Amino acid sequence: MNTNTNHTVVSPAEWLAARTALLAEEKRLTRQMDAVSARRRALPWVKLDKDYRFDTRCGRVPLADLFAGKSQLVIQHFMLGPDWGEGCPSCSYMADHTDGMLPHLAARDVTMLAVSRAPLAEIEAFQRRMGWHFEWVSSNGSDFNHDFHVSFTEQEVAGGKVDYNYTQQPFGSTEAPGISVFHKTADGSIYHTYSVYGRGVELMMGTYRILDLTPKGRDEDGLEHSMAWVRHHDSYGTGTTKCGCHAEEAKA
Repeated sequence: MNTNTNHTVVSPAEWLAARTALLAEEKRLTRQMDAVSARRRALPWVKLDKDYRFDTRCGRVPLADLFAGKSQLVIQHFMLGPDWGEGCPSCSYMADHTDGMLPHLAARDVTMLAVSRAPLAEIEAFQRRMGWHFEWVSSNGSDFNHDFHVSFTEQEVAGGKVDYNYTQQPFGSTEAPGISVFHKTADGSIYHTYSVYGRGVELMMGTYRILDLTPKGRDEDGLEHSMAWVRHHDSYGTGTTKCGCHAEEAKA
């Protein structure tokens, strides 16, 4: 044991033995995730008959148009209500990972975009600030957000419980995060295949996956809530991460 650290320090051979034991656990987890994914794909579908409409850069369009020529659609339910001024920091943290995924998803017959209840002009203003390029549309004036349990009335929130994450629970906002998936068949029928809420939306947060590899992990113990540290990416004040030599150049 090295007395200069609070962590156990061992020989390379001992480290390899511990790492190999952990690898067996990681492989079991991977196989379990594969099994859960198979069950997810096997879920029954619900056919959508309601005529949901969205405000987009191309005008007001039906849900079918959001597929943009693909048969699969993934929607981030982004917490940005009317007159909020800026989007939820945690939803923004999710969205920071989207642009890089888009060409890869498109290659697998998937369109991905964000939907919020704020008017389109307010969405576009915040999107310009954040520098994002993914499609982001407004569901303002439709039942879409309410039907997919990510928007609630003031009365519902004040009542103490809302229908969120497949249960009745207290919720402190009229908007909530989520991800929903839809499939469009050759005859134009649209089906709801999956929705996930709560911590399930972490699947979009690739940054968390990297933090989970590090010695400090997410380092969220003792915070008011787990994501209290998250800011809009232009609000950290830390600048762009640079390698050591560039950091020294910046000081010069």
